[in-house]
Amino acid sequence: MKNYIDLHMHSKYSDDGEFTPSKLVEMCKEQGVKIMAIADHNLLCANEEGKKRAEELGIKYIPAIEIDCSFKEVNLHVLGYGIPLDDPYLKELGNNIFQQEIRLSSEKIKLTKELGFDISKEELDQLSDNGVYTGEMIGEVLLGKEEYKNHPLLMPYRKGNKRADNPYVNFYWDYYSQGKPCYTKVLFPDYKEVVKRIHQGGGKAVLAHPGANLEGQFEVFDDMMKEEPLDGVEAFSNYHDKKTMEYFYNKGKEYKIMTTCGSDFHGKTKPAIQLGDAKCPYDQEFIENMLTENGLLE
Repeated sequence: MKNYIDLHMHSKYSDDGEFTPSKLVEMCKEQGVKIMAIADHNLLCANEEGKKRAEELGIKYIPAIEIDCSFKEVNLHVLGYGIPLDDPYLKELGNNIFQQEIRLSSEKIKLTKELGFDISKEELDQLSDNGVYTGEMIGEVLLGKEEYKNHPLLMPYRKGNKRADNPYVNFYWDYYSQGKPCYTKVLFPDYKEVVKRIHQGGGKAVLAHPGANLEGQFEVFDDMMKEEPLDGVEAFSNYHDKKTMEYFYNKGKEYKIMTTCGSDFHGKTKPAIQLGDAKCPYDQEFIENMLTENGLLE
């Protein structure tokens, strides 16, 4: 797999991200990444800084965002590439989701206590700079508490155990994601609306890590393409095994859309995921031609 491209990473502007946009660009330079995109959750604010630093370091930069949305009650992430950085719809969307997350953060604390853990707002404020508390943050606090060193619910995330590769985000997936005991429902926009808005802004819509969000129901992808076609699918992802990569690569060929590559690097919340490790099987010329044909590179 080649590491010259990474079209999916998160900066500190995502609640679960760690590094500044400039630092991410500098890290990409160190890793040999030549084409990159910072796609924060429902926010565009990393792109101006990221693009400027990338130009200084000779890296090709594609403005991006990762939008939470839903399709037939399934929560999904759609990547928007090449979108205008002053898009009013996307700015309002980010603010709306942020306000919901603020309100639901106290509910997360309540549900966590119902699992049998003691956790406080003050402890979480050490990790959050905006009052939003994520499942990853809660996992980090609980795993750091001496009194829970041998707690049975936390043992899978301890070093050497089966969920220890990315302990904080795995804790989130197991307890705070859709359908889990501590899930708090955010009202996300409809998938079709999101794709239409990305297109109206002149951008390209790509489904992020479908193997993670459509686990066990890959046929939903065909329904999505029928109702509001995407421009691409992130076939190559750290969340995908070889079989899943092949499945979505073939879907991309079937629908004649882009098949993109992204690490979904966050930093400490996903320590097993390295920047630039986007599982890309293509040579650089192929990727550049694909992105140029879709108006994402000049």
